[in-house]
Amino acid sequence: MTQPLQAADFRAHRRHILSSTATAFAGLVASGCGAGVGSSTSAIAPTVTTADGAARSPRLSAPLVPDPNGVLDLQEGFSYRVLSRRGDVMDDGLSVPDSADGMGCFALKGDIALVRNHELSPGQDAGGALPSGYAHDADGAVLPGGTTTLVLDAQTLAVKRQFRSLGGTVRNCSGGITPWGTWLTCEEPGSRMNRLPDHGFVFEVPASATSMVDPRPIKAMGRFNHEAACVDPATGIVYMSEDKDDGLLYRYQPNVPGDLAQGGRLQALALTSGIRDSRNWNSAEVERGVAHTAHWIDLDNPEAPDDDLRKRGAAAGALVIARGEGLHMGVNDRASELYLCSTSGGAARLGQIFRLRPGIAGAADTFELFFESESEEQLNFGDNLTVAPFGDLIVCEDQYTDVVNNRLIGITPAGEPYVFGALRIQTELAGGCFSPDGKWFFVNAYSPSTTFAITGPWTT
Repeated sequence: MTQPLQAADFRAHRRHILSSTATAFAGLVASGCGAGVGSSTSAIAPTVTTADGAARSPRLSAPLVPDPNGVLDLQEGFSYRVLSRRGDVMDDGLSVPDSADGMGCFALKGDIALVRNHELSPGQDAGGALPSGYAHDADGAVLPGGTTTLVLDAQTLAVKRQFRSLGGTVRNCSGGITPWGTWLTCEEPGSRMNRLPDHGFVFEVPASATSMVDPRPIKAMGRFNHEAACVDPATGIVYMSEDKDDGLLYRYQPNVPGDLAQGGRLQALALTSGIRDSRNWNSAEVERGVAHTAHWIDLDNPEAPDDDLRKRGAAAGALVIARGEGLHMGVNDRASELYLCSTSGGAARLGQIFRLRPGIAGAADTFELFFESESEEQLNFGDNLTVAPFGDLIVCEDQYTDVVNNRLIGITPAGEPYVFGALRIQTELAGGCFSPDGKWFFVNAYSPSTTFAITGPWTT
C-alpha cells in the first residue's frame, strides 16, 4: 500500500495541489482526478464569464445530437470512445465484471489511472474466480464486489493495463479520491446490512497498485450504507454520504491526516437552527440559498452491527437527508466547498444538491440548499456528481422507472440545469470524473459495464 502522508507532508502536498490548479466553479478545483504518487495535477481550463464577470456555461442551450450507434447522445461537437466493456479479458486473466459504478481518476507518471467500483452482490459473476479477497461465501468463493483499475496512456488514452485491484467486498457503490493518491471504495450492502454484519465499510485502494491489494476495512469510518466519500485537503477530514431515505452526512476526523487506518472520530452533521429534516417532503424547511450554521455530533460505536448509526445520530439532532449519494470536494487558496446530491429529496422528490462550506480559522461550517429539482426535465434522481472544467456541476442520473432515460445533467454556478448527454441504453450513468488536463470526461454505464471517455469543446 502507498505510504501515507505524515502531517507535515500532508500540508506540503496540499500547498502543491493548490498551486498547480486554476480557477473553476468560484475558484474550486474542477478535476475529478487526484494526484498520484510522484505526479502533479495539471491546470484546469478557466471558467467562462459574461461581460459582467458572472460565470456561465457555454453549453447551456445546445441541443443533443443523436448517436448513430444508439448508445450515448451528446451535445454538438462532443464525441466519445469506449475504453472498457464487460467481458473484456484483463491482464490478470480475469474479465471485466458488471455493475460499474463510482470511479476515480488519478495522474501517474505519463499515465492516467481509473479506479472503478463494481457494485456486485454475493452470487453474481466476479469475472472469474478471484484468487483472494476480503470475504468468502458459504462455498469458499471470494465475494465478487470490489474494484478494477485501468491504466491509460495520458496522451492517447490507450489502455496499457487493466486488472482487478480489490475483491471480496459487497456492492461497492461509490467512493472518492484522496490527496495522497488512493481511492476510497465504499460498500453499500442495502437490505443485506443485517445479514452481512462484517460489511458496510470503506476500503482504500492505491492508484499505483499493480495487482489486487490487501483488503483492510477502515472500521472507524463507520458501518452503514455507504455511498460516496471525499477528502478536504485543507484538513484531511473525510466526508461520507449514506444512501438511505433517512440518511445522514458524516465526517471522519482522522487521528493522523493521510493515514485513515490509524483511527479517528466519526460525526454527523447538524444545523444550529434546530432544523432536523432537509428533505422538504412535507414542508420547505430548508430554503434554497439560505446558509445555515452547522455543527457536528459525535457518534460512538461506529462499527455497530445493528445498522443504527443514522437512527442514533438523528435522535441526537443530526440532519436527515434523503438518499445522500454523490459528493465532490473542491478547494482554492481560501476555502473548501463540498457538494452533496440527495437523490430523492425535495418537494417533487426528484433530487436536491446541497453545499457545505467548512469554516476557516475556527469559524463555523455552513450548509445550504444549492439546487432542488422541480420537474423531471430539470433533474430526475441525481446520483454521482463532479465539477466540469468550465465551472458547472455534471450530475449522473439514476432514474427508477420502467423505461429509463438517464442523462448527464449540467448545473451552472447560478443553479440553472441543462442536458449535456443522454444514455440510450436501459441502465444508469455513474462515476463521472475529469482527466487532469480537463480534456476528457470519464463516465460508466452501469450494466453492461462500459467505461466511456468524452471530449469536445468544453469552453467554446
